[in-house]
Amino acid sequence: MEINYLNLARAEDLPGAKKAGYRFLEILPGLFAWGTLLFGFALSWFWPLGVAIFIIAFDLYWLFRVLYLAAHQIASYRRMQKHIKTDWRAKLEADFSAQWRELYHLVVLPFAGESGEVVRATLDSLAKTDYPKENLIVLLAAEDMPSARQILEEAQKDYGGRFLALWPSIHPKNISGELRGKGANVDWAIGVMQKKFLPATKIPKENIIVSFFDIDTKPYADYFSCLAWHFLKSSNRLRESYQPIPVYNNNIWDAPWMSRIIATSSTFWEMMQQERPEQLVTFSSHSMPLPALLEVGYPRNVVSDDSRIFWRAYFYYGGEYKTTPLYYPVSMDAVLGKTTFRTMINQYKQQRRWAWGVENVPYVFFNLFFSPAAKKISLREKLFHVGTMLEGFWSWATAALLTFGLAWLPLFLGGQNFGTTLLSYNLPRFTSVIMTMAMAGMMISAIISMLLLPPRPKNYGRWRHFSMFLQWLLLPVTLIVFGAFPALESQTRMIINRPLGFWVTEKGDKGKK
Repeated sequence: MEINYLNLARAEDLPGAKKAGYRFLEILPGLFAWGTLLFGFALSWFWPLGVAIFIIAFDLYWLFRVLYLAAHQIASYRRMQKHIKTDWRAKLEADFSAQWRELYHLVVLPFAGESGEVVRATLDSLAKTDYPKENLIVLLAAEDMPSARQILEEAQKDYGGRFLALWPSIHPKNISGELRGKGANVDWAIGVMQKKFLPATKIPKENIIVSFFDIDTKPYADYFSCLAWHFLKSSNRLRESYQPIPVYNNNIWDAPWMSRIIATSSTFWEMMQQERPEQLVTFSSHSMPLPALLEVGYPRNVVSDDSRIFWRAYFYYGGEYKTTPLYYPVSMDAVLGKTTFRTMINQYKQQRRWAWGVENVPYVFFNLFFSPAAKKISLREKLFHVGTMLEGFWSWATAALLTFGLAWLPLFLGGQNFGTTLLSYNLPRFTSVIMTMAMAGMMISAIISMLLLPPRPKNYGRWRHFSMFLQWLLLPVTLIVFGAFPALESQTRMIINRPLGFWVTEKGDKGKK
């Protein structure tokens, strides 16, 4: 059996011993997470002193991590503001006047069940960008649903003449080998584009940059000019993806507190990652050169397609592929349902879907050591990716629970002998001091979140503005309920072999995604 390493999705795709090895890698993240929590709970009975020392060490680690990330957050925010104020069109003209007008942007917009209003709002935002529309192509990729053809016809009628082209695609149901979802839809649309539309344009493939946008993504005015400048500036431009900063503020004033915190926290995480390009992987809305996309192929059998496309390219080119940070924003929707309770359910499901990115752990680890590309990647780089991914998913599932839950277990379960020790007396005080110091990171997040807010709608008073700041006091609850819990569920699903299917966030009255 010949193994298609790039297209691996689950252990079942492999034969014999390799299947068992991949299955172990699927279990590994959950094993670390649950092992940490269960051993911490059990040892609080049998060895409270050791657990107390671990808690202090972990709290110190978390304090330094928070301060480290806060520094990156500030630096990234300042650079993003600088990039927003830059006239990228003028910069393109000054630096690449002979090249940039030959560069085209293909924007892929997959949708499934969204209303025509949502689609039109995104097309409007594309039409308002500063890049010449004769160099802008839109590929509308619809799932085969009752409203799809009407939406595509209306879009073609209203917007077909506002871009170089508006290409329609309808993804059929029940195609063998697919996991029905955004990835399969995009892969089908790319195939339609390549066979039906692209040959007629006569545009060289190396002159096209493809941007994959969620249907609620609204690029800032200079996004395509900024992207074009970074593309032309690169000496290895056909081996790079390009990552903007997703800012979830389209409907931020309408969203309830937990949705606002998670949306803003996601923005902050991506801002921090821009400062660590060695760890930066494509997420949500991103861009890549068309030749690389056609060579690598878009993933159609996984949920986490937005990050998997990076790893496919990374292994296809033997490690000679990277993600370049743009420090430039695109605007997206926070989760918003018809009621607050519905929003909470939707928010949990969205976080669970994002946490299902843990499916990349076995894929990456297996390819790092067993695929043909493994020989071209240094051991140091392999160990870096292994450590970074394991620590990231372990922290996602356990950090909030360790910080706000496990810290108290030795006091309650440690018995009288531990209760009379000096360490028992000082543990809550020491933990409290460290957590208070770590609040500095939260304050920085709160301040930057206020600076990112769009103008307050007239139907909201000043109290709404003030509540945007106070909401950060609820961050610990949010980190546990909408952070640790969905991450643990995703990793547990990997352990028991219950894969997560693609879930499209339910739309509410005001929310679009």
